[in-house]
Amino acid sequence: MQRQSKFFAWLSVLLLGVIIGLGISISLHRTSEVAARQTGIAPPSPSVVEVPAAVRALQDTFAAVAEAVKPAVVYISAEKVVRLRNPLEDFFGDDFFRFFFGPRFEPPEQEFRQEGLGTGVIVDRRGYILTNNHVVEGAEELTVRLADKREFAAEMVGTDPDTDLAVIKIEGENLPVARMGDSSQLKVGHWVLAIGNPFGLAHTVSAGIVSAVGRTDVHIAQYEDFIQTDAAINPGNSGGPLVNLRGEVVGINTAIFSQSGGSNGVGFAIPINLARWVMEQLISGKGIERGYLGVLLQPMDRALAERFGRETAEGALIAQVEKGSPADKAGLKAGDIVLEFDGRPIEDLYELRNLVAQTPPGKKVKVKIWRHSQEKTLTVKLGSREVQAAVQAAKQRKALGLTVQDITPELARRFGLEEEQGVVIVAVEPNSLAARAGLRPGDVIAEVDRKPVRNGREFEQALADANLEEGILLLVVRRGIPQYLLLRQ
Repeated sequence: MQRQSKFFAWLSVLLLGVIIGLGISISLHRTSEVAARQTGIAPPSPSVVEVPAAVRALQDTFAAVAEAVKPAVVYISAEKVVRLRNPLEDFFGDDFFRFFFGPRFEPPEQEFRQEGLGTGVIVDRRGYILTNNHVVEGAEELTVRLADKREFAAEMVGTDPDTDLAVIKIEGENLPVARMGDSSQLKVGHWVLAIGNPFGLAHTVSAGIVSAVGRTDVHIAQYEDFIQTDAAINPGNSGGPLVNLRGEVVGINTAIFSQSGGSNGVGFAIPINLARWVMEQLISGKGIERGYLGVLLQPMDRALAERFGRETAEGALIAQVEKGSPADKAGLKAGDIVLEFDGRPIEDLYELRNLVAQTPPGKKVKVKIWRHSQEKTLTVKLGSREVQAAVQAAKQRKALGLTVQDITPELARRFGLEEEQGVVIVAVEPNSLAARAGLRPGDVIAEVDRKPVRNGREFEQALADANLEEGILLLVVRRGIPQYLLLRQ
């Protein structure tokens, strides 16, 4: 009891000391304020951090670039009509309705308008806008809104799914235009800004650096040569510009690598040099003409390089030469390593593939190869990939024994389809590979050899690239149920 009394006594003394100290502090503070008012001298304020001139110059550059480019960055609204079957049709079946209403009766469909949002950039005073194919694909109505709030109905000029690029056009006066740069001058570490409409937040600017160039095998498009950046890119940024500190467009933002759906600092943009090449061909109205060599390539590594007598793993190794192809006619053989194409060094097979594709059909080019531990140069006259693909796809279709068409509202009603993408089988030849595999009219092909197929053009391309001797793997959807089928000769 006595110890408790001593404890409380000491505690009382301590609290009294704290109270007296606070009183003295408040009194001194008030005294200093009074003294400051009487003498006219203000108490010291928090110090201001001095920003180095180089940092101020950098942030001023960011602001100037954003101000210069933002007017040419547009907000794209892409509307399409989604048609769904009447649920009563699934419940009662077609025969029920036709019994009561006649053999030609078609149960009414339900229509919904679906809006997709994305970004584009005006790159020509005539109103041409670069964006991504996946932003405008399938759109029935395109609306473009500028930074100055003007709105325009846009028309589709052309698309290239193989690079995921598209060109649309608006008609207007005094349109702002972004200047295109030279993406080949980009280096890892260069500052870049991404401008777009992420999550519908118009004209958002994010900054970062070029993390890598020449990224391939990302599985976003057929032809890949991506700029990688850590500038924040999110859903809605697609189709917007990636710009350098000169205010020049050096890329078209396309995709992100993310497990969450948001930016993780790994974004990809299509180099503007490739985008410009695609745009010019689409505007010409002739379609995309790509060169064709006729070889099957495989990547090099150090072990293979040593076996072929090379000190480095640079180059593209030819694994197979198609009979009668431009490569075959020029004398290229399996086992050759392509070192240069048209005077440009080849680092890997993806670089060679892109260079061949961007070379006009019919052009004669010098190809430097490594054969039997020696360099050799051959001349190749390139063919047309589109012509070759059409011929090859026709052969494959004939061998499979099926006929397909794009999914249209009429075919969807006829076969009772809910799928909007893919190709629908409309005919199967008796005793063909397709018939023996169980395929039948009304089946929808969604993939060929694990490549998504959204329309007839993509089906033709995927079929042209497939090898029937090794087997063609189809993802087939029947009455909403997907299944894989392997067709082989």
